[in-house]
Amino acid sequence: MKIAIIGTTGMAGQAIYLEAVKRGHDVTAIVRDGKKAQTILGASTQLLTKDIFDLTSDDLANFDVVVNAFANHQASYLNLDALTHLLHLFRQSAKRIIFILGAASLQLNPNEILFDRLKQVPDNAAWIDEPRYGVLELDILRATPDVNWTGVSPQQDFIPGPASAYKTSDDSIIFGRDGKSHVTAGNMALGILDEIETPQHLRRRFTISD
Repeated sequence: MKIAIIGTTGMAGQAIYLEAVKRGHDVTAIVRDGKKAQTILGASTQLLTKDIFDLTSDDLANFDVVVNAFANHQASYLNLDALTHLLHLFRQSAKRIIFILGAASLQLNPNEILFDRLKQVPDNAAWIDEPRYGVLELDILRATPDVNWTGVSPQQDFIPGPASAYKTSDDSIIFGRDGKSHVTAGNMALGILDEIETPQHLRRRFTISD
């Protein structure tokens, strides 16, 4: 399968790239800095060196699946802008696009999402925009019927680490035996590649946990 990964030098993108290559897929890294990508991923990495906002439909036409692992934590509105740009490119296309979302939109209970708690944290001005935009991203996806999208949310703590075993849920946050909500990049990659190979969540969001 021909897979493109946008934002391949980040934590999520690296893990997804390595898992996809391990499984024998034909993988292209879409990055702004090709030298950095080859330093991190290897000199033989197939590259498309281009800013996400400069991508066109023609750039993505030959891929079976595109995974958007782009994340800007300083100017988090760009994550929303990137999502809407990619949706425009995939309108009325049969091809799949998978978006790595945030955890803020996960359900704590039927009447409350994680963001409802986060916005009550004192002195949150420095970081609250990223989860706020993350909630909007899911809202936009759910209002988009003519793109073959899938959304994937990590848990509240998204941390470096290898693959082991993972659990999934459609919309609810998952707490482990330690009482915490966490997932490693390796387990995220496992769940995403399984979703690519055996689609279960077309036009739906799901979440992955350790």
